[in-house]
Amino acid sequence: MNLAEYFENTKGTGVLATANKKGDVDIAIYARPHVIDEKTVAFIMNDRLSYKNLTSNPKAAYLFLEKKSGYKGRRLYLTKTREETDVELIESVRRKTDSRHGSDTKKYLVYFSIDKIRPLAGK
Repeated sequence: MNLAEYFENTKGTGVLATANKKGDVDIAIYARPHVIDEKTVAFIMNDRLSYKNLTSNPKAAYLFLEKKSGYKGRRLYLTKTREETDVELIESVRRKTDSRHGSDTKKYLVYFSIDKIRPLAGK
């Protein structure tokens, strides 16, 4: 199963970890990534700590825990490559089930290259 199919068809919980240039770490619950291609994903981000960390340190990690018994899922090691602020583009990418789209917070579509993918547990 390719990455787009995996995230489209697998239910679970995601966590994004970022750190600022001093190394102060933040972790936050995040929706499944938008898979652009097998080497690129994007997240719609609000103007909060995770986004602010990425302005000084482009590295991040995303953990996805499948909604199954046991510890199944993926770990994605990421590097921010660019961002977009175009509201129409962000709305076109947003999943229709995302109920937070009405928020007045500024949004960014942040693109990441995938440096490495590992299973949730193990090698």
